[in-house]
Amino acid sequence: MNVRDVLTPANSPLVDYALKGLDRCWLSESGRWSHIYHLDGRREPNESVPPSDVFYTLNVLLGMTRVPSVPAHVNPREIFLRNARQLKALPVSKYAFGVALWTSAELGVTLPDEILRHIEGLVADRNQWRSFRAQDLGMIIAGVVAQAKTDRKWTPKAAELVQFLLDRYYSPSGLFFDAAQGPRRRFASFATQTYLLLACYTYGELTNDSRLIEIANATTRKLIGLQGPAGEWPWFFDATSGRVLDFYEVYSVHQYGMAPAFLEMAEQHGVQEARDAICKGFRWVLGQNQLSKSMLVPDLHLSIRSQVRRGELKSKGPRVMRSIGSALLQRDASLIDPSEIELRLECRSYELGWILWSFGSRSDLPELTHHAAFTLANQT
Repeated sequence: MNVRDVLTPANSPLVDYALKGLDRCWLSESGRWSHIYHLDGRREPNESVPPSDVFYTLNVLLGMTRVPSVPAHVNPREIFLRNARQLKALPVSKYAFGVALWTSAELGVTLPDEILRHIEGLVADRNQWRSFRAQDLGMIIAGVVAQAKTDRKWTPKAAELVQFLLDRYYSPSGLFFDAAQGPRRRFASFATQTYLLLACYTYGELTNDSRLIEIANATTRKLIGLQGPAGEWPWFFDATSGRVLDFYEVYSVHQYGMAPAFLEMAEQHGVQEARDAICKGFRWVLGQNQLSKSMLVPDLHLSIRSQVRRGELKSKGPRVMRSIGSALLQRDASLIDPSEIELRLECRSYELGWILWSFGSRSDLPELTHHAAFTLANQT
């Protein structure tokens, strides 16, 4: 039986924890979830950035499609249509259109005509493809594949996009490049790997393409081999050499949401080590990390966004220079002393959405979904 098809009779404590946290992030006046919920004690913790709010909201709704029991006060169809209509009015990234297509298919709600025409034009225009970052391409492919499950007219376009992925984004190292061209191409993030893995797995399943599944499995095994000693998923890679350029910052969402999303699929396709990688990464969030600190905020039902190098909360410059140097010198990154790490005190709504997607329909990992940390938090 397919793990993702097994529905629990009720939400797990982990899923209810995430749903309660999302209530904290809700912006009632605009009908969407917020860009950031700040955890530094400020009087107004929710920060709205409309283009990001809309994308995060679509991501949350995608996660809700795998939840057994969505709260009665949440109307996914209404929220989806309200926010999807904003996509052309706001300066959203291309990947927002991909997740809109994906969420539309999973919800069974047709996109507004104007938005659907725009997406169809984006997918048809091969001149735009070379500007796609990995997240753009991965989410668009996942959205096209999701649509193709009920409307086969999308299947040929999915095939073209996947071939472009293989031609321009797949590296002999086993990792994925971040772009089709340019100097930034080889410097790939964990998100790069996640979204392109999801694209490969979903298309491979749709078409029974064993080659795509084998490629995805190989990349997954490569990533598992690069996972840190306490389950840390590194943030930055050299896709040319297959090296870790920088572990930091280590994001909670990678540990409890994004890695489990592709690892679940890998597990279903014979990557036996995927299950241990999920559990090891998740335990990092529960406190088995360099700071020996839980990344949960139980009284708010939220999580702390990341562990970051001290002094780099507001500047990417040092990380960029360090990564370029490591790539040129072919130097592997390593973990730093815990005294040099600080916390990014915020939570973003899409992070909770990834919990819903990755664990909403899983009943086979009670050591995670029914962990005492979530059971106790939900009693308050």
